[in-house]
Amino acid sequence: MDAINITSAEKKVLSLEERESLMDRLEFVRNQLNVLTEDVKEKIKATADEVAAKVTAAMVEEIKGLSALVEEFCSDFSPAPNALALYKSKLQAYVEERMGKNLAFRCSSSISGYMQSSQRDIMESIRPLLPPTARGNLHLHLPSHKFDVSYDLNFATLCTDFQGNVEFQFSLGWTALVNRFLGPAHAKRALILLDENIQAAGFASTPRDPQAQEDLAISMATKLASYTSRASMGVVVIGGVVWRCLGWRLIVISVSLYGLLYLYERLTWTNGSRERVLKQQFVDFATQRLLAITPITSSHCSQQVHQEMVATFSRLSQQVDKSEGELEADIWRVNCRIQRLEGVQKHSKTLRHKATDLERQLEAFTSQYLHTTP
Repeated sequence: MDAINITSAEKKVLSLEERESLMDRLEFVRNQLNVLTEDVKEKIKATADEVAAKVTAAMVEEIKGLSALVEEFCSDFSPAPNALALYKSKLQAYVEERMGKNLAFRCSSSISGYMQSSQRDIMESIRPLLPPTARGNLHLHLPSHKFDVSYDLNFATLCTDFQGNVEFQFSLGWTALVNRFLGPAHAKRALILLDENIQAAGFASTPRDPQAQEDLAISMATKLASYTSRASMGVVVIGGVVWRCLGWRLIVISVSLYGLLYLYERLTWTNGSRERVLKQQFVDFATQRLLAITPITSSHCSQQVHQEMVATFSRLSQQVDKSEGELEADIWRVNCRIQRLEGVQKHSKTLRHKATDLERQLEAFTSQYLHTTP
């Protein structure tokens, strides 16, 4: 019994040491996993921010080259409404496809590099938390597919309200000149105000007095100059001086040149000219819309990278959770073994006490009944 008790005590000491080692390992794994989780969150955020900055820079470069990209588009052009609508839809689809490919060419390789580097760092950080038998297979839990970012420009929705105007507009027409001097934002207001001033001056009924005509012309020039820049005022003043010096001959020559220029532009207003104007209008329109959605697109790409890396870390951390479960199971088995050894020790002590009592009783019985007298 003493040998059994001693052996049980020795095994119990070894089991207690093993349990302490397992509990220390479990506590270490849990603490390190918490620290690693915070580090990985910061790493994922930094990688997502790098991706957002990369996509933003790439989109800005693509927007700068949008004009050249649109010029490369070739398709049958016709000013008919149905044909024009079909042309615009093809143009939008072409630009969306080419810009998507260009963005992928600019960003995909670097984003993939960011992802792979971050995933390897996470894997190497998790490896020490796993048992030796599980460390060699950790790479099997990394994504097997190549990660591709979806840019999703969606030009059909982005440019759904793009109209385009292919009607002839003379470059020296009244509306074009006002737009050029004042800009589109103030041109309409200036034209309305000038029309009111003309009507107030009685321009609707032409005066017969030449002096009145001259005064009216000077008044109109003054009104126009009030809505233009100082340079425009100088042009009007110089024009008035030249008119006084040269008279009607200058007017005839100017009108002739004006008419010839109008005729030239009207004759050269072909389908090719209409197509160039429509493309430029589309470039101006799409540039504004793309600049507006650049932060949204870059944020969307950043979210894709964030979700992919979170999913990867989740798969890898599941292996740590599995390791924790195995450690807890080992601790439970050691506890059960310790309890059995304690039971063996207790039972062996009880049996030893009983054996001692029996031995004492046997000695007493022997001395009392079996002792022979000479």
